[in-house]
Amino acid sequence: MDESLIREQEAQLQKTGRYYKHICFMAVPVLWMACFLYGVRPLLLCGIAVLTGNLCDRLVSLLRRRVYQAGDFSNESFALVIALLMPVTVDIYVLIAAVLAGVLIGKEIFGGYGSYPFNPAAVGYVVAAVSWPEQVFRYPQPYTSIPLWDASMVPVSSTIEDTLRSGGMLNIRSLVLSLGEYAAPMGTGAALVILACGLFLWTQKDAHMSASVSFLLTCALIAFLFPRQAGLADSAVLANVLPRLRCVRDELLTGAILFSAVFLLNEPYTCVHHRMGRILYGVLVGVVSMGFRYYGVYETGVCFALLVVNSVSAWIDRTEAKLYHLTHLQADAGKGAAQ
Repeated sequence: MDESLIREQEAQLQKTGRYYKHICFMAVPVLWMACFLYGVRPLLLCGIAVLTGNLCDRLVSLLRRRVYQAGDFSNESFALVIALLMPVTVDIYVLIAAVLAGVLIGKEIFGGYGSYPFNPAAVGYVVAAVSWPEQVFRYPQPYTSIPLWDASMVPVSSTIEDTLRSGGMLNIRSLVLSLGEYAAPMGTGAALVILACGLFLWTQKDAHMSASVSFLLTCALIAFLFPRQAGLADSAVLANVLPRLRCVRDELLTGAILFSAVFLLNEPYTCVHHRMGRILYGVLVGVVSMGFRYYGVYETGVCFALLVVNSVSAWIDRTEAKLYHLTHLQADAGKGAAQ
């Protein structure tokens, strides 16, 4: 491997490596909640995912003849995010394939650390979702007894998304939704825990409020103005405020929207780097995510939306930098003329 590229990646690791370490730390309370709801199997799945990601890192280091960086937790963080997006009943081979796809296709094929244009965790999840939808989009009810190794006989369903797609409303209390006590991916339901993790990442300057908040506000605005529930979209907005707010609640607390705002959106090398660009980035991801949710066949459309918007992230950065430079040039010229 080129020595200059190795040195560049080591420098990038010093600058952004803390983000991935914190993502791994913040996955622990989410995993604990998943174990509370589903038993020990989430711990097994996350352990297998982390081990797969770590072994990939060691293998790639060996093949590229570079020293293995023990402080690089990026593969482990991607693997944990992928695992937490899966149902607890997912077969182990599907999870391993998703982690391999995320790490090898999403990250290493583009040159490794800091060189990838697409979020590797989203890449891994999308590959599994397209290849094994019957495994990825069907979930067991919480507090169901789930075997440790073979969960193929556990009853699963896609009731939440089926209800929303058919124009119905969720007959679930807000507290139940906030605690994740409904059929969902094992790490995406506990909204209160996820919000606490997001607050920690924000205080550590790992998460950018501009991207996450603009994403959530965009999703909420679309759900409020254009609800999927039958009859609401054609009615006056002010006449049905409470039902529309309930639609916003249902959309934000399901489909991994909140989880993605905290654990996926702010990845350092796929998120836009400037503030105004991050706001636009969050808006675009929100619009495309809700488009996938409304018109697509996959519940977790935010991962697909991330890959779409990641393709223009660098363009947004370059455009904002050019506009900033042009604006300051004009301002400097104006000051020079005044003098």
